[in-house]
Amino acid sequence: MCNTCGCPEDTGNRVTVEINQSLLKSNEDMAEKNRVHFDIKGIFVMNLISSPGAGKTSLLEKTIEELSGKISIGVLEGDIETELDAERIRAKGIPAIQLTTGGACHLESSLVHKGFHKLEHELNGKSLDILFIENVGNLVCPSFFDLGEHTRVVLISIPEGHDKPVKYPKAIQSSDILIITKTDLVPYFDFDIEKAKADALALNPSITILTVSVKTGDGIEEWTDCLIKSITLNRAQKS
Repeated sequence: MCNTCGCPEDTGNRVTVEINQSLLKSNEDMAEKNRVHFDIKGIFVMNLISSPGAGKTSLLEKTIEELSGKISIGVLEGDIETELDAERIRAKGIPAIQLTTGGACHLESSLVHKGFHKLEHELNGKSLDILFIENVGNLVCPSFFDLGEHTRVVLISIPEGHDKPVKYPKAIQSSDILIITKTDLVPYFDFDIEKAKADALALNPSITILTVSVKTGDGIEEWTDCLIKSITLNRAQKS
C-alpha cells in the first residue's frame, strides 16, 4: 500500500495493508472528533477538493467578496509548500491558517485539528458561520480522507476536460457538490458540460451540480445561495 494515501500495490505484504488500514481508521476517528467540535462551535464546514489550478482559491476569494458582512468566514489552506494561498485569503480580510503537508498529497484530520486550534487562537473568541478547508490540489488522495467536514465539494475546471468524473469516480462519489469552474472558457475548449453532468449523476445521483465563472460572475449567486441554505439547514439540524 502507498504510504501516503493507502492506494494498493502488489507487494504481497499483509503487514503493510494492516498498518495502512489502521492509519485510515485513526484518521476517521479524529475526523469524527473534529466534526463534534465543529458542531459544538456551531460552525458549518466545507472541504474543497480539486486538481491543481481548478480555481479553489479564486472561488473562495469571490465568495468572500460576495458574502462580506453577511456571514463570518474562516479558512484552512492546504498545500504541499508555501503560504501563497493563505496570503491571498488574508488579503481579503479573512483569517486563514496555512496547512503545509511537506510533500503529502492530501490533508489529514489530525492536521486539520491542529490548524483549527490555531485559527481559534487568531479569532480570539469571535465565532464563525462557515469554515472552508481548501485541500491539496489532487483528485485522488483527498477523496479517501474524511477531515470532519459536513460537506465535500469537488471542482472540475473547463480546461481539464469533461472526462474527469469518469476518470476520478471516487472524487464524485464522495462529494456532495460538483462545481464546474471557468465556464467562461467553454468556447476555447472541447468540454461538454451536459456530458460531465450526466456522468457525475450516474456515479452519484444525489450530487448537486453548479456551473461557475469567477471571472464573469456567472453562477456565483447560485453558489452563495447554496452556502447560506447549507449553513441555515445545518443550524436547524443541530438545534
